[in-house]
Amino acid sequence: MSDTPPKDPNADPADPPLVDPDKPPADQIGRVNALLAEWAARNAADSDALIERFESMGYAVRGKSEEEIAQVLKQAPQRKPVA
Repeated sequence: MSDTPPKDPNADPADPPLVDPDKPPADQIGRVNALLAEWAARNAADSDALIERFESMGYAVRGKSEEEIAQVLKQAPQRKPVA
């Protein structure tokens, strides 16, 4: 039996925060956008509906790998969005 208490599921994670509260938001927008692009790419890799949504927004992501989708999403759309 261990003397270690169980982990508190509501405790703050040990990982650093995604943003630094001591820095202006404008200085962090690039990092946050990159993180969001990578997160969206992971989700899009398994979602035809999300691929279609990105395509309708002007992002050419159809038929691309997760890594390629992330790179596309880190840039401005290359086509006009579909209304």
